[in-house]
Amino acid sequence: MTPELLAPAGTLEKLQWAVAYGADAVYFGCEFGSLRSYAGNLTFSEAKTGLQILHDHGRKGYVALNIYPFTEEYPQLVETAKTLDAMGANAFIISDLGVLRTLSQLDLNAAIHISTQANTVSAQTVATYRELGAARINLARELSLGQIGQIAAETAGSVELEVFIHGAVCFSYSGRCAISDYLTGQRANRGECKHPCRWSYALVEEKRPGEYFPVFEDQRGSYLFNSRELALFEYIPRLAELGIRSFKIEGRMKSVYYLASIVSFYRQILDGRHFSREEAFGLLNRVSNRGYSTGFLKGKITEDDYATQQSRSQGHAVFVGDVLPEKIDNKTVVRVRNTIRASDELELLTPGGTLTRIVMPPVFATPQGQATDTMNHSQFFLIEADLPAYSILRRIITETEKDETA
Repeated sequence: MTPELLAPAGTLEKLQWAVAYGADAVYFGCEFGSLRSYAGNLTFSEAKTGLQILHDHGRKGYVALNIYPFTEEYPQLVETAKTLDAMGANAFIISDLGVLRTLSQLDLNAAIHISTQANTVSAQTVATYRELGAARINLARELSLGQIGQIAAETAGSVELEVFIHGAVCFSYSGRCAISDYLTGQRANRGECKHPCRWSYALVEEKRPGEYFPVFEDQRGSYLFNSRELALFEYIPRLAELGIRSFKIEGRMKSVYYLASIVSFYRQILDGRHFSREEAFGLLNRVSNRGYSTGFLKGKITEDDYATQQSRSQGHAVFVGDVLPEKIDNKTVVRVRNTIRASDELELLTPGGTLTRIVMPPVFATPQGQATDTMNHSQFFLIEADLPAYSILRRIITETEKDETA
């Protein structure tokens, strides 16, 4: 059985993009109970629509209820779960033992999945969650391939296992971080993390208060706590052989461009396509990132697992437009996300994973019948080519342009 590809969705629009690009399931949060307070999150009305879209396409929808709730919040959590269960949520993603016990007693149709926030690192813990009613456990990112294999072997067939294969990694141990609480008053395990590990820091010598000494790595500063992002594409065949049921992508706060690019990449791998390392990183680097790492999967973290030279890469491509589902006068409608000029040669990525080059017309025609040679953000133009809905247009940045912006 091909493992499930599980994609993030911070909004209803992102959910639709995840479906278009081949996700088997999508996880999202609502206005209460999610560990991503700033992801957008869905209203109950949007959740109902989103679940209907997923089910109409034969996909599944998992709802994050993975905060650590206070005692007085349990009535709201119960009502939230009951409401979403009635809408057809396929599973609830939870972290807290009290939530697990409470939901298990509600006779819900939705399954219970254990979040990465629970830090599951042993077969014994997996077995315990299974006995308490969990159908799936996301294994902690701190495990090696060997440790994952051992857990899979000892729990084979009794419960589904899930691992993160791509995305941002918390500086702390599976999200158990208090830095945000202390520096900003925003609690990480309440979905409010301000990501202070991504900030630039300098040293202060105790006898020289107010005098800051930057630890130079480049002209922009030093990013001592900034982990590279996870990219486990090379390990997918082996993880599948071990029996991992679901491969999860991080990124409920990321853009539709990120979703299209990353979901498409992993969809093709799960469907049997092989990319060389050069090809893989060429595609992954079209998206802004902090550098990539295989994390703990190889057994230990080494020097190349931390980005010390820059806080993030701007990517090797610029997202300039996407194709709308609607047509006007049988012509394709393109929504502009960044400046596009007449006769630009762009890269086209379709939801099916096809990559081609496309040349823009010598003159753009707007839906209002105007003609222009430059289109800017939030404008629309018509094109004769019959392009699939949700296709993205991006401009590849040349080596010269990279050098000029470095």
